[in-house]
Order: sequence, then structure tokens, then C-alpha cells
Amino acid sequence: MNNATDTGHCDDLMKALENFRGCGPLIGRWGAELARRLGLGSRLLVAGNGGSAAQAQHLTAELVGRYRDDRPPFSALALHADTSSTTAIANDYGVQEVFARQTAAHGRAGDVLMLLSTSGASANLLAAADRAHRLGMTVWALTGRAPNPLQLGADDTLCADAPTAATVQELHLVAVHMLCEAFDRAVERGEADGRAYARGEGRPGEVGRLLDGRPVALRRDRT
Repeated sequence: MNNATDTGHCDDLMKALENFRGCGPLIGRWGAELARRLGLGSRLLVAGNGGSAAQAQHLTAELVGRYRDDRPPFSALALHADTSSTTAIANDYGVQEVFARQTAAHGRAGDVLMLLSTSGASANLLAAADRAHRLGMTVWALTGRAPNPLQLGADDTLCADAPTAATVQELHLVAVHMLCEAFDRAVERGEADGRAYARGEGRPGEVGRLLDGRPVALRRDRT
């Protein structure tokens, strides 16, 4: 009897990681822009299904808590984590609306919606992306291989080129950690200084600007 462990999964991951290294600049840009937006009082909303839901919640936990070193908390919500809202919406409006309706409730112009999907074809995530765009939000996506519907429906997408959903999810976890690192570096560089206004230290009604030049009202109700 052969008791040797099959290392094919590890081999697939190592090969996929080699290609994934090229995503570093995109993740770095996301981290810097997210620091600027959250620093101005905007919010990150994140959603996924199944294992991707766990990855999404991992990201929000790192931003509200901390990744490595101590820093101020930032506003990030995992939409699937509110089980009462999720199940009520699914029961009353259908599963396809579970994230779209929460996006409409919590999202505002200038916020970022990040969607995680190994297939890039989840109907409830596509509906959320559409709702976010109608609200003036920016949509980022972590998906599997391109092309896929979510890639086409997002403003910016990181497509993990891997043969299985399991390996895609592992790459998404790497992306989450790289994003948190890039975010923290941007905070250390002072790119989130707009938080002073979000805390109410700026003039009432003052307007900041996002990385893309769009104005956003600085919110004073966020800590």
C-alpha cells in the first residue's frame, strides 16, 4: 500500500503563485486607493459565497482590527456576516438580492464594494455590483480565470489563473494579505490623513477628493 501523500495540489499552487506574482502592482494600487478612500470617511463593503465569504470576512477583520502593527480602525463590513439580514432578504426577496439590498442600505458614492468569487458568475454578486454602480460606488473583484461575468461587471478585477476553485481561494487569501500590507504601508505614509476630517476635525460640509478626482463629502459620523 502506498502511503505517500499526493503533492499535486501543492504543485498546482506553486505554479499558480508564479503567475500570481505579476498581480503585485494592482494589489498595491488597491491598497493605496483604499487607504485614501477610507481615510476620507468612505467605507469598504465586501461579500462572497461559501469559502469566499470566509475570505471576505478575513479582510474586513484585518481592517477593523489590525493586520500586523497597531493603527486606527477603518470601516469595513462583510455583508454576509449579518445572518439575520441575509436570511430575511433571501426569504423575502430571493437569494439573488441578499447582497444587492445590503449594498443599497450601507453603500454610498465613493465607497468600495469588493466581491470574491472563484467562478466569477455568482448571480447575487453580479446583482450587488450593478446596485453599487448605480449608487456611485467603485467595484473591485477577486475571481478565478478570465473571462468571467464578474470581471466584466467590475471596475477593476484580479483574476487568479488556477485550475481549481481550491487553488483560486488560496490565491485570494494571498491577495487579501498583500492588500492589507499595501493598505498599512499607505497609512504609514500618511495617505489616510483624511481620517481627521472623518472624525469631525475638519470643517462641516468640507469635501475631499478620491484618487480618481471625484468629490466625496467627508463624513463625521464614522470613527
